[in-house]
Amino acid sequence: MTRAAARLHLTQPTLSKALKSLEGELNARLFVRHSFSIELTDEGRLLRDRARDLVGLADKIEGEFRSVDGQLAGELRLGLAESYQIRLIAQELSKLKESCPGLRYHVTSGDTEQVTERLDRGGLLDFAVLCERPDVQRYDWVELPEQDRWGVVMRDDHPLARRTSVTPSDLVDEPLFVSEQGWRGDIAQWAGDHFSQLRLEGSFRLSYNASVFAREGLGLLLTFDRLVDTSPGSGLVFRPLDPLAEVTLYLAWGKRQLMNPIAERFVEQVRSSFEL
Repeated sequence: MTRAAARLHLTQPTLSKALKSLEGELNARLFVRHSFSIELTDEGRLLRDRARDLVGLADKIEGEFRSVDGQLAGELRLGLAESYQIRLIAQELSKLKESCPGLRYHVTSGDTEQVTERLDRGGLLDFAVLCERPDVQRYDWVELPEQDRWGVVMRDDHPLARRTSVTPSDLVDEPLFVSEQGWRGDIAQWAGDHFSQLRLEGSFRLSYNASVFAREGLGLLLTFDRLVDTSPGSGLVFRPLDPLAEVTLYLAWGKRQLMNPIAERFVEQVRSSFEL
């Protein structure tokens, strides 16, 4: 409490009084106080998360009305799925930056569930790259022009590394790593009748983290191609799934979302680049 008060340029009693007043206003216990520490309750963590969202939204609004030397400027907030195609989004941002030097952007990563939640919550994101077809009632979108290919990342001394591809039956009894979204969706569909025989060892949102576990021989990673270093000498190899499993990615935004001018420019540019 003393350190927090110092950071806020308040006295410790003033901060303690403010916290008690906040708890009274919300009629909720936000903190558990110990002799030499303090921690958030579940209600306190909820308030913290909502406060962060509000601060982020306030920053976004301010950025939408900011200009630089009369030029088109502003902020874009993007939530991105993991894919090598993210380079295409980066290329489009680079082109937009050339014509709009005042552009600033904020990028977060996550699966479809994570980024759509932020896209839906008061416009905390302007755009999201999704690994599944967006809901036509809620979103507009542009398809990214390439496909992401599913495969298995494993140690180069694993018996399956000698194969050119991997079938569902090859993975029976193998400990597997994959995102929860991929496990419930694409992998379940791909494995078919074998799915009930597959064993999920652990779920990861980031393929790099899962690849560290795969490198230690703890399991096989199911992921998109070109997300993990499998070059010679890396100790890992990538083998595509058989039958082939490919995924289309989408750049989506809210159908009823009010866009600032720089977001509108970005949509026009992406449509021109991606739509044939």
